[in-house]
Amino acid sequence: MRVTSASHAMGWCPHLLERCGAIRLYFLGGKQADLNLLKDFQVWRSWVVNGFVVRRMILRMASLRGLRQCHPTGFTISHLHTSSRASAKQHYKMLVLGGGSGGITMSARMKRLVGAENVAVVEPSEMHYYQPIWTLVGAGAKTAASSARTTASVMPSGVKWVKSKVQEINPDKNTVRTDDGTEISYEYLIVALGIQLHYEWIKGLPEAFEHPKIGSNYSIKTVEKTWKALQDFKEGNAVFTFPNTPVKCAGAPQKIMYLSDAYLRKTGKRAKANILYNTSLPVLFGIKKYADTLWDIVKNRDLQVNLRQNLIEVRADKQEAVFENLDKPGETKVFEYEMLHVTPPMGPSLVIKGGPLANEAGWLDLNKDTLQHNRYPNVFGIGDCTSLPTAKTGAAVAAQSAILNRTISKLLKNQKPDKKYDGYTSCPLVTSYNTVVLAEFDYNGQPLETFPINQAKERRLMYYMKADVMPHLYWYGLLRGLWGGPGPYRKLFHLGMK
Repeated sequence: MRVTSASHAMGWCPHLLERCGAIRLYFLGGKQADLNLLKDFQVWRSWVVNGFVVRRMILRMASLRGLRQCHPTGFTISHLHTSSRASAKQHYKMLVLGGGSGGITMSARMKRLVGAENVAVVEPSEMHYYQPIWTLVGAGAKTAASSARTTASVMPSGVKWVKSKVQEINPDKNTVRTDDGTEISYEYLIVALGIQLHYEWIKGLPEAFEHPKIGSNYSIKTVEKTWKALQDFKEGNAVFTFPNTPVKCAGAPQKIMYLSDAYLRKTGKRAKANILYNTSLPVLFGIKKYADTLWDIVKNRDLQVNLRQNLIEVRADKQEAVFENLDKPGETKVFEYEMLHVTPPMGPSLVIKGGPLANEAGWLDLNKDTLQHNRYPNVFGIGDCTSLPTAKTGAAVAAQSAILNRTISKLLKNQKPDKKYDGYTSCPLVTSYNTVVLAEFDYNGQPLETFPINQAKERRLMYYMKADVMPHLYWYGLLRGLWGGPGPYRKLFHLGMK
């Protein structure tokens, strides 16, 4: 993350929509629908909760592209894909490594581009998770079950599912070897292997998670422990950490701090709580426009932020967390805690790191504009495993998927890529159980906001987008290859202006 010196972008007046009249959208099956984002807030929310707006928007998008997607009803045939653990050599035109958000959305897009029989996905996990909702799971606002679906249910029908773990990638021979000995050759390779969590880099972890006062929203195994620790909190320090490595969803470590503050106030425990955010970063948030708002929230709610503090040890038996001062090497400080939320150190996929596809830091070495590999032209990447200099979020994956699909389709026609990824990413900064600051920005750290209002303000509308709209858009839009981010709608919401 980096600090920008850009001046604050001028936000639109919240009453502008009212003066200009309701925005007329044409998503809804070809019919007009007046949707005043502010005045008719409750009506809009009820539509969203029922999935009406998002589902109809997705279907409209599909029809505009000439697609005929079967919308799920009581009966589904989406499981009709093939899976394999065969040891025989296999060959595919499009081979996708990873069955997370990037891998599934690209396999759906490649299915339409080259046919399901020419696409395979290598993914060992039986379950697929919508991880952005874990922030709310850790605060008791959502259930862990709501984040989970079987991998079989999200795998595009007809696509070959290789239920194995990637062991080795050999781009010189255009082959991939899995942990069961299967060798798979490919014409084109899409790498979507995500980011590696390293709890073990912190002394005392992961075994300290056996103690009830420690949790982490970054793993399905530990996210419910966060909620349990918050419920059991009586008095003392609640400590929240940010590691000295790149992380996915860099806003999540402080989101749970704001939610914990709100919960403790609601339950009458806040007066006996000291809430501390110990971050390795020199800033609270990397984009100044949003950081200014967050600093105001921190001050108004009496939250303590300690910069350049990196967690190096957890002494669970003593309820102590040890931090090193990154500005003074060798200097450490011990914090007692009644509750501890750990954001683990993270790093590149071990399959990529040190191999021919990696850059010096171990990330998949991509052209930041086209998402094509810098040395192997038939290799592409998406998501957290890449070297792209933008925040690692689900929103970034959505925007990248549209660009990558365009890049590959052009190359298949022996044409040059004509679209560039601008680094768009988004972080819905949850600041309470009903407010969000919706940060959106590009490669340059400049705000790239979708809505014609100042998104640096806490808003209820954005919370319901985070809690209700985005999960629906993920399952029924992104994973089906139908959602490529809000870019096409940004001009609409800004009444044609950039």
